[in-house]
Amino acid sequence: MPFVPRFVVTLAINAAALWVANALWDGVRIHGWAAYLIGAAVLGIANAVLKPLLAILTLPLIIVTLGFFYLLINIAMVALAEWVAPDFSIDGFWSYVGTVVVIWAVNWVIGQAVDDLGRRSRPRLI
Repeated sequence: MPFVPRFVVTLAINAAALWVANALWDGVRIHGWAAYLIGAAVLGIANAVLKPLLAILTLPLIIVTLGFFYLLINIAMVALAEWVAPDFSIDGFWSYVGTVVVIWAVNWVIGQAVDDLGRRSRPRLI
C-alpha cells in the first residue's frame, strides 16, 4: 500500500483506538475531533520514528526487564501525543497502561481485518 493511504488508515485506526480508550477509562479525557486527529497523528509518527529508535537504544534494558521497559516506551509515546494534542489528558499510571493496551488491541483487531481484506482483494495464483 502506498504511503499516503497507509498513513490515512493508520490515522483512522489510532483515532478509533483513542476514542475507545476515552470511552473505557475515566482517567482519559479527549474533547473534540481535533484532539483525536492530532493525537492520532502524533501517535502514528512517534510509533513510526521514535519508538524503533528508543527500542534499539534501550534493548539491553528491555531484555533485562523481560519486556516491561517496552511498555514504558509505549506509555512515553502516548504521553507525547497527550502533550502535543489540545484537549487531551490522561490522569494516572494505570490509565496510561489501559490506554496502551486498548491502542494495541484496537490496532491489532483492525490490522487483522485490513490484512484480511487485502488478501481477499488480491487474485489467487494457482
